[in-house]
Amino acid sequence: MIRVAIAGLGNCASMLIQGIEYYKQKGDNYYEGLITPIIGNYKVTDIEIVSAFDISKNKIGKDISEAIFEKPNITPKIVNMEKKGVKVKAGPVLDGVANHMKDVFNPAYDGTIEGVIQELKDSKAEILINLLPVGSEQASREYAKAALEANAAFINAIPVFIASDPTGKFPQMFKEKNIPLAGDDIKGQVGATILHRTLTSLFRLRGVKVEETYQLNVGGNTDFLNMKTEERLYSKRISKTKAVTSTLDDNNYLEKEGKIRIGPSDYVPFLGNTKVAYIYLKGAGFAGMPIKIETSLEVDDKSNCAAVLSDIIRAVKVALDRKIGGPLVEVSAFYFKHPPVQAKDDEEAYRWFRKFLEM
Repeated sequence: MIRVAIAGLGNCASMLIQGIEYYKQKGDNYYEGLITPIIGNYKVTDIEIVSAFDISKNKIGKDISEAIFEKPNITPKIVNMEKKGVKVKAGPVLDGVANHMKDVFNPAYDGTIEGVIQELKDSKAEILINLLPVGSEQASREYAKAALEANAAFINAIPVFIASDPTGKFPQMFKEKNIPLAGDDIKGQVGATILHRTLTSLFRLRGVKVEETYQLNVGGNTDFLNMKTEERLYSKRISKTKAVTSTLDDNNYLEKEGKIRIGPSDYVPFLGNTKVAYIYLKGAGFAGMPIKIETSLEVDDKSNCAAVLSDIIRAVKVALDRKIGGPLVEVSAFYFKHPPVQAKDDEEAYRWFRKFLEM
């Protein structure tokens, strides 16, 4: 069993918890829809959620099997779940709730980081996943410190720079304590960033210079509503932009010339958990002749996230078993938008990940 705690019991957590149950009900040998059926000796069915933290009065104190369906969550019920005996604990609010989200999240303000640390210890959680709302810079760092204090590995699924901390502070702390750290900003199973990187990699491979590009994303869940304020998007835009420009030979010229724009664009309530991405590239090919691509991608945003998380959890558990601490470079490069070290393309990142598994 892999003992996992979750900070932020939103739609992605709902899909992850339901997804684990889905595969348990299907049986140990059912792997359809998974990226990697077995990692190390671990299957998805080996994952057990032993603790969860949230700030919503709608969820705190309830069993996770019930809390994941409380408002403002909108992830549909895909399996019938029995109670898990794991009650949601109050986490600290800090900067996790934007002003325009207070009525939506219905926050309670009595959670403390000391309470989080104690719960991590009491539940014997091996791994803590950060699924807080985008823009939760301070709160994410406090949860990372809590993981260190409780000797739990940390998976940072959101665009706050922990594993890729430019100051080197968090990577060093996790390395010193020999605790695995994976991040930052999770990629989807087949998401907008993956598709965009594939297209820019194709241009590079075929000798076409990318002259301008954009990626505009819309969705209808609380994630997109939270991101309506631009001040919460600073790290998000950096993360998504660097994930795309890193595939190019000259990975700075588009930003210097103002020829790239990537990030959430609007909140469309009726879309629910459906995310729609519009991607455009214009390049110069042979003799400077223009080549254009315009495409769109529509996905269930939260199943896209949960599929990747189910892999990362097991990869981090492998690192724990092997006593590998600090930033997991190979794991992060394949599964995150803003890893400590960015691979040139996703095929290279996958090779790194396979090499990690074979160590």
